[in-house]
Amino acid sequence: MGEEKKRAREEMLRSLSEWEPSERQDISNQIQQQLFQSDLWRDAQTIGVYLSIGNEWDTREIVKRALEEGRDVVIPKTFPDTKEMVFYQITDLSQTVKGPFNLEEPDTTHTEPVDKDRIDLLIVPGLVFTKNGYRIGFGGGYYDRFLADFIRPTVSILHSSQIIDTFGVEHFDIPVNYYITEKEMIDC
Repeated sequence: MGEEKKRAREEMLRSLSEWEPSERQDISNQIQQQLFQSDLWRDAQTIGVYLSIGNEWDTREIVKRALEEGRDVVIPKTFPDTKEMVFYQITDLSQTVKGPFNLEEPDTTHTEPVDKDRIDLLIVPGLVFTKNGYRIGFGGGYYDRFLADFIRPTVSILHSSQIIDTFGVEHFDIPVNYYITEKEMIDC
């Protein structure tokens, strides 16, 4: 990874860590409402979503809402040996275990893998974003590899301050289609 990306990631991690928990929750709620009011949400039966940790915007409420509305929810499991990511369907947040990188992942003894073609909307994590859909994630490259042949809508949830003009995009970086911020949905 280039120095420019490393610097941008470190600066954003520092910036996000400075948010007060109550302010973070208010912004998460605003982002969620923007998502829930979107056509992307309305048109999706199967939602692919990561389970947020640390300073990420809350995705648990997204999972709960999707399940309450009778949608299918699939969450990723990473396989560090092969650098692969597979999504598994959950019906409850209790069907998770701690995985690599301290992430909550599906408990594969109680869940089934889902083919990526079944995912109608994929929510993709990230830290720093360009105006045209490129993102800096957490450095594993799992999502870029997964997105290389994923054809359904992709969206990242973020605060508008996480969008910067540019960073050194590399040949393996895959952009998302949309951003949902606390203010609006942006077509990248």
